[in-house]
Amino acid sequence: MPHKVITDNAGGFYMQQGEVDLCIVGADRIAANGDVANKIGTYQKAVLAYENGIPFYVAAPTSTIDLKCPTGAAIPIEERDEDEVHYVYEGARRVRVSPKGARAANPAFDVTPARYITGIITEQGIVKPGEVKRLL
Repeated sequence: MPHKVITDNAGGFYMQQGEVDLCIVGADRIAANGDVANKIGTYQKAVLAYENGIPFYVAAPTSTIDLKCPTGAAIPIEERDEDEVHYVYEGARRVRVSPKGARAANPAFDVTPARYITGIITEQGIVKPGEVKRLL
């Protein structure tokens, strides 16, 4: 399959240029209504795909579906250590890349509302986000 590696923030540009046929992402947790929690940046890609008429799929095992979680709003979002934003490593040397005294926010996940998701791909087939309850 022909492909290119791009930076995270170039996704919207290529979607706008018609260079993206569809998006497939994973999921860490799927709420009963089909909202999906995944690595930070997933929500951005889903909104951009929606705006550009590009199908957006989530591929995950049914074990990821949590029917006790009614919506994505009930999914706690982990806030990672600020140092992950402030520092990079050059070999074994840690180098600060932000101004001293600056604070950093570092959420590990975001939630993509079901309205931006075309379908959820599982080992049992593909369903619309609002139909995840049928799988369990």
